[in-house]
Amino acid sequence: MSDEALYVQVPATLANLGSGFDALGVALDLYLEVRASPALADELYYTGEGQVPNTPDNLIHQGYRAAWQALGETKAPPLAIQAHNPIPLARGMGSSSAALVAGAALADLISGHRLGKEGIFAVTAALEGHPDNVAPAVFGGFVAALADPPLALPLPSPHGLVFVLGIPPYEVPTPLARAALPQTIPYADAVFNLARSALWPAALYSGHLEALREAAKDRLHQPYRAHLMPGLEAALEQVYAAGALAAFVGGAGPTLAALAQANQIESIKSALQNYVGQGSTLVLGLGKGLQWKEVSAPSR
Repeated sequence: MSDEALYVQVPATLANLGSGFDALGVALDLYLEVRASPALADELYYTGEGQVPNTPDNLIHQGYRAAWQALGETKAPPLAIQAHNPIPLARGMGSSSAALVAGAALADLISGHRLGKEGIFAVTAALEGHPDNVAPAVFGGFVAALADPPLALPLPSPHGLVFVLGIPPYEVPTPLARAALPQTIPYADAVFNLARSALWPAALYSGHLEALREAAKDRLHQPYRAHLMPGLEAALEQVYAAGALAAFVGGAGPTLAALAQANQIESIKSALQNYVGQGSTLVLGLGKGLQWKEVSAPSR
């Protein structure tokens, strides 16, 4: 390992895209930035969204150690990590996946790229238990993915589209959102979602973006989690009335994402105001995937 510092950039992500539960995701143009250098013991210096203790017990170091274990190494070289995170925590925008990917990417850099992007994806998908956030975090744009076996394939990313995000002021922790899901679902609902999740790649490849409204419909998770996100159903209707091409809950929520053309941004932001309340709206383009390299040493 050299004494050069390491730099990693990982995008925020939206998982599920409505119908593609645990299978579809997209990267956003908002990035966790991490700089790291060799140290005598693991350290973290965190700035940005939320409160993250500056201790070695954090998701970046967890991803880092898991990657070394995947490489067959019993001990990870200690790192001092500086992280700046603009991604809201526990809002369904992939903040935890970004942190895990960043850690695994640091291990990949130090090991001489023994993992590569495919290996980073496999390690972090196993840690998350589902691939729909880590796949776009690694590869960028729209992605369809499996966790077992680990497989991620990019989908077309149409130009000129943005996501208008309604971010309420409260959190929906992923364990709570997972607990709201039923153990079994009606056969008809499974068929409903399978058909619509298949529409996502078909619409993106064909350019028939008007089909995305139907593709984003869901019966597997959003209805069961709606009680955790007051006003969700009304907000979905309102953003469609304002011109959204597609609308869905980001990940476990509560962020509501509307895919739109540039001339629809202001009307959709207005439509989200009741849902957001004291929260915020954010407009983001599609993001690029993981970037990682050696750089000159940072100052601390």
